[in-house]
Amino acid sequence: MIKIFTDGAAQGNPGPGGYGTILKFGEHYKELASGFRLTTNNRMELLAVIAGLEAIKKDGLSVTVYSDSRYVVDAVEKGWLWNWEKKNFKDKANPDLWKRYIPLHRKFHPKFIWIKGHNGHPENERCDQLAVAAASGVSLAPDTGYENSLPQ
Repeated sequence: MIKIFTDGAAQGNPGPGGYGTILKFGEHYKELASGFRLTTNNRMELLAVIAGLEAIKKDGLSVTVYSDSRYVVDAVEKGWLWNWEKKNFKDKANPDLWKRYIPLHRKFHPKFIWIKGHNGHPENERCDQLAVAAASGVSLAPDTGYENSLPQ
């Protein structure tokens, strides 16, 4: 099973933002982060999930996503996303990202688990560090406690 931990950040809403993502597969570990000059927190939360899923190269693996974003977790787990899709995302935020997410969902069928942010969860705290640094234009060195690669 692949575990994906995610967080997004924005300094202002909109403002400079970034996301941080951690993928764990057995002993393998990979960190992803990217920053953007003008974005929102919700965009970064969703993009963190998308980046994690896009990084998976092997089909047929079980995927669990851990996020502190109610926006993302509830949209998927409560089925709101599918109603938004039926209505072509009329009056919904971030339709471009949700449309990018949907094929990934259909490919991997990830399970989402909401975790409380800023509550001492090690991977969530690290994702927050990555996201905030990326929003500031800083690239953090990979966490050296793990092998920084996933199997192809």
